Amino acid sequence: VQLQASGGGLVQAGGSLRLSCAASGGTLRFYIMGWFRQAPGLEREFVSAINWGGDRTSYKDSVKGRFTIARDNAKNTVYLQMNSLKAEDTAVYYCAASRASVILTTTQRYAHWGQGTLVTVSS
Repeated sequence: VQLQASGGGLVQAGGSLRLSCAASGGTLRFYIMGWFRQAPGLEREFVSAINWGGDRTSYKDSVKGRFTIARDNAKNTVYLQMNSLKAEDTAVYYCAASRASVILTTTQRYAHWGQGTLVTVSS
């Protein structure tokens, strides 16, 4: 399956963006989908994930209450709604797919990755 992330851009602190991750070449229906981010000079880190049924989610502590992950299996798309953005949210955001049976937060368990979309939050 190939993943295409989009929706990044430049936004002021306190603003919102919605990232999308569209899949092609296969269905996302039985994949756990995750969002990760990587800021310059830092390692890629877990942001959020959602199980294939959409009824279980996980978030990095610093984004809880501000970010919401959702998926539309019929459209083969996963979303990350980001509100109340902060300068420290600036990073390249990647979507990823995992065939694990439970949500995991480590990059090694995600076999498929999108190309990344840049989010820049100005303070």
